[in-house]
Amino acid sequence: MTKPIPEVAPNTWSFLCDAMIKPTGFREYDARWKYPEEINLPGMTALGLGLGTQIQRRGIEPVIAVGNDYRDYSLSIKNALILGLMQAGIQVKDIGPALSPMAYFAQFHLDAPAVAMVTASHNPNGWTGVKMGFERPLTHGPDEMAELRDIVLSGEGQPQSGGSYEFVDGVKDAYIDDLVGDFKMTRPLKVVCATGNGTASAFAPEVLERIGVEVVPSHTRLDYTFPNYNPNPEAMEMLHDMADTVKSSGADLALGFDGDGDRCGVVDDEGEEIFADKIGVIMARDLAKLHPGATFVADVKSTGLFASDPELQALGVKADYWKTGHSHMKRRVKEIGALAGFEKSGHYFLAEPVGRGYDCGMRVAVEICKLMDRNPDQSMSDLRKALPKTWSTPTMSPYASDTEKYDILHRLVDKLVAKAEAGESLAGRAIKEVVTVNGARVILDNGSWGLVRASSNTPNLVVVCESSESEAEMRAIFLDIDAVIRSEPGVGDYDQTI
Repeated sequence: MTKPIPEVAPNTWSFLCDAMIKPTGFREYDARWKYPEEINLPGMTALGLGLGTQIQRRGIEPVIAVGNDYRDYSLSIKNALILGLMQAGIQVKDIGPALSPMAYFAQFHLDAPAVAMVTASHNPNGWTGVKMGFERPLTHGPDEMAELRDIVLSGEGQPQSGGSYEFVDGVKDAYIDDLVGDFKMTRPLKVVCATGNGTASAFAPEVLERIGVEVVPSHTRLDYTFPNYNPNPEAMEMLHDMADTVKSSGADLALGFDGDGDRCGVVDDEGEEIFADKIGVIMARDLAKLHPGATFVADVKSTGLFASDPELQALGVKADYWKTGHSHMKRRVKEIGALAGFEKSGHYFLAEPVGRGYDCGMRVAVEICKLMDRNPDQSMSDLRKALPKTWSTPTMSPYASDTEKYDILHRLVDKLVAKAEAGESLAGRAIKEVVTVNGARVILDNGSWGLVRASSNTPNLVVVCESSESEAEMRAIFLDIDAVIRSEPGVGDYDQTI
């Protein structure tokens, strides 16, 4: 295999023949490119050959489940990827259009060791990518991604015989059956189902209806142009729209799903947008009653309540704060035998006996409905108000180029650690510690905190702040963290701010 090249001009002979792959598309735990500016179809075939070679080198049974999300170009990209996998001697089981968690489910359902899901997740149209893995229920982490990148970009993909193709029908129905099981609601529940016209439109309304929920559909017609908004339940635009629909319909809550269905966002009956980490605490409280002494993993962007909530402490819960990113979190949940992992972005990792350990927005939706069923005299706003009050920012992302963001972050971490070591304050309070497991989480003496880290899949930094005291303190934390960030000229504007 010849080495892919980083740039080929479109509308040229070379663009149809030569593999083009921009190296920055290989990220910490999946691959993302603008298509066709950063990868072309021959480049995607080279990626498939590289992934197949990686599977063969590791001595893994050469069988893979492959799916694609609902974008107009995803089928072409999947077919190009499959061609490379077959060249590498891999037996491909094509499950058709899918959600990412449906592809992860297919690994178990079809007993396929490996998975490759063609999706750009919640990225806007014009992006593509692949989520992949070969150790159920895990997906590639930084080590596997670095190995794959080196195989592909060095032209080490090794063609061999034995490749085959099979289209497997019925996986969607099996996945939905698995989600629903024999559960039926015993209380009436009216739920806004928001899918932003993305792939989850083909799944979520049916799943909720089958468990006995009254569904209020919101943008549930499949449309890969995303005419209303980009399906991303971490974005305030989608959450505000969900809140408006709750208020106008009198629903009990709203559940919103991202472009590939592995994330879930929640708005309560009062139209209050509850960030996923707070929903995680509500779920942890409920699950800990069924499983006292359980361990829960939370990502570093998440609320401090997993460690400080008196109710969780009374149930003997152990909290573990870990690196942001679906691959890091899945691996951590499995490694330490946690019952669940919660990520502020809306990825939830429900392990046995609740789920299989991978992130599935549909599974979370079902489990939230079960939680409501176990608390028939309470509304979602009651459950929210029962939590200790904290004030949190949304996830805010200032621009920093993919080639510079990690160097910028390294300098910012050094500056924040130096601030703490010098005994300086932040938002007028003493700095208790700076946790550097993933960027810098600056924790103050009252448990309030501010975080800066690098985004793993977009050219951005990520900033989140939380106060246990007041909105004013939360804003003060953000201003002081942002002042440090602004000392780096390579950092641009925020996507959203407070």
